[in-house]
Parts: sequence; structure tokens; C-alpha cells
Amino acid sequence: MPKSIARSKTRKSVAKRFKVTASGKVLRSHASRRHLMSAKNAKKKRQLAKMGRVDKTDIARIKANLPFG
Repeated sequence: MPKSIARSKTRKSVAKRFKVTASGKVLRSHASRRHLMSAKNAKKKRQLAKMGRVDKTDIARIKANLPFG
């Protein structure tokens, strides 16, 4: 019986934090959304609610941990 080829598993911690779009862009959520929200104005809360793009220097590392995404 031949040996099966080893496959790389998805890092679940990375899968929970990042999303890969159909065009290959990697999205992330913003920090500062957990507490002390009453001190932030509505515009800042709206901007933090949107997804942000990951820097191009980190994309390769993230995609390596998401082999099926």
C-alpha cells in the first residue's frame, strides 16, 4: 500500500481571524471593538465595524496557514 501524501492542515486560529476573498485579498477585523465603546464616536465605531485589508507583507504567511481557503 503506498503512503499517503501529507497534507497541510488549516490553522483554526488563523481561519477565525482572517477571510480570503474570491479575488485573493485577505481581510481582517479591526482592533479596539471590545470595550470602552461609549468613549468612541459613531463615525469611529462605523469605521471599525468594516473589514480591513491585511498588509502585503503578511499575506503569504496567512495564506500558508489557510491551504483550503
